[in-house]
Amino acid sequence: MTVLLLLALLWLSARETEASISELIGGIPEMGKFIAKMFPPDWKYLRVVIKPMIETVQMAILGTTFGAIFALPISFLAASNVTKGWALRTPARFVLNLSRTIPDLLFAALFATVFGYGPLAGMLALSFFSFGILSKWAYEAIETIDNGPMEAMTAVGANKLQWIHYGVLPQVLAQFIGFVMYMFEINIRAAAILGIVGAGGIGIYLNRTLGMFRYDQTIVIILFTLVLVLAIDAVSSRIRGKLI
Repeated sequence: MTVLLLLALLWLSARETEASISELIGGIPEMGKFIAKMFPPDWKYLRVVIKPMIETVQMAILGTTFGAIFALPISFLAASNVTKGWALRTPARFVLNLSRTIPDLLFAALFATVFGYGPLAGMLALSFFSFGILSKWAYEAIETIDNGPMEAMTAVGANKLQWIHYGVLPQVLAQFIGFVMYMFEINIRAAAILGIVGAGGIGIYLNRTLGMFRYDQTIVIILFTLVLVLAIDAVSSRIRGKLI
């Protein structure tokens, strides 16, 4: 029954979105022509995009850091085994759900309108985006911890701050740092796109080269981003492996 329901949902979605396998196959030659226009790459353009790529990484670093700083405290409020009262837990979860509802590109467009085009808008967009995702991961991790240490601390008269500091943080901190590292990888990819809406970084140059049909320069940006993401992924994966 579940399989039939899933198949019906897939068929309905394909029909409503006008997804067609024949059109997909028919578009393969055009895709081949598009890729062919990217070669040979204009390697001289690499000197132009080094600085905006560094800016992209800086946006991701700041956005991830600020998002993590604010995510950890609110995750304690959202976790049911830490915050028993619904009066605090429900508003905290509402804020988390709201922050995850708005996509990063919309955040970037909103902040670009308020603060002007540039990396500040991108950094703020990544901060809010990271806050929503990290706090969700964190409070779910907190709800799975062993409650034994907290019960023992409560029995000897520990207050709430001591309860969190000595009973909760030691169990989730390494996992949370792993979440932050993974979020940083995601933000590198996201920051490379935010420039399309004027939020700074390499995305501005990506949008410009596509608009000018300089696909030989577009492929340089894509390959540069790919190498950077692979390098960061290798380093962060090793760090996460040692922490978790």
